[in-house]
Amino acid sequence: MPTDTKRVRGPEASQSPGLFACRPAGVVHSTHGPRADGRQRDQVDVRPVFVRCGLVSQAKGSAYIEAGNTKLMCCVYGPRETERKDETDMKCGRLTTDMRFAPFSCPERGSWIQGSQDKDFSLMLHESLQPALCLHKYPRSQIEVNVMVLENSGSVLAHAVTCASLALADAGIEMYDLVLGCSIRQDGASYVVDPSYAEENSCSSVSGENQGGLTVAFLPSLNQISGLQSDGEMAEETLTAGVRTCIEGCYKLYPVIQQALAKAVRRAAPPPSES
Repeated sequence: MPTDTKRVRGPEASQSPGLFACRPAGVVHSTHGPRADGRQRDQVDVRPVFVRCGLVSQAKGSAYIEAGNTKLMCCVYGPRETERKDETDMKCGRLTTDMRFAPFSCPERGSWIQGSQDKDFSLMLHESLQPALCLHKYPRSQIEVNVMVLENSGSVLAHAVTCASLALADAGIEMYDLVLGCSIRQDGASYVVDPSYAEENSCSSVSGENQGGLTVAFLPSLNQISGLQSDGEMAEETLTAGVRTCIEGCYKLYPVIQQALAKAVRRAAPPPSES
């Protein structure tokens, strides 16, 4: 019988791929003491952030942000002519946002098709960025913001807002202010700022009160909130305190974003002329 030359024959002795898979992070059961990554609870303790602008040459503006193991890339295209004539606004520009998760970004592999979570995050991203843009200066045009989550290790929406704002500034889009994002996870009487993936999906409190997450998009120079997303059940006092905590986290992140944007401007500036 002739052999099948097109089939890739595997080794005679093999092992299950499950032996090489990373074990999922354990569920957090303690609401006291330091967190798994060494940060403190009930404090504005955000993860160290690495930010870089102008990485994608084909885009008008781009930005990359890395917070812990959370990694995102954002590209901005435009302003350019609106594709659909019925959506053309003669007095104001149009902002479109698209946020997607790479199939390998989460512990459970996803698909390239945009799911319900991707659509919800895209809508929240649009609502957070639109108040900060001077769209009246770009009539009959549209600005496209595309965010790709390369690795999801928690707080992706908050970091997506920051990354998209930085990419818009790198593209030269006129804005009233930068938009920064911060999130917390409330677990009973305790909370964690900038939660990881395991902390977002854990529930260690015995009672069902004050269980939820909160994400705030904030304009630090104008001291205004442009977007707020909350899930779960939290009391009014807890929600108010959580918003203040997120604002404080945004102020901690602001100098890092300013420094990264200033470096990008200096790299793009032409060299001084010799006269």
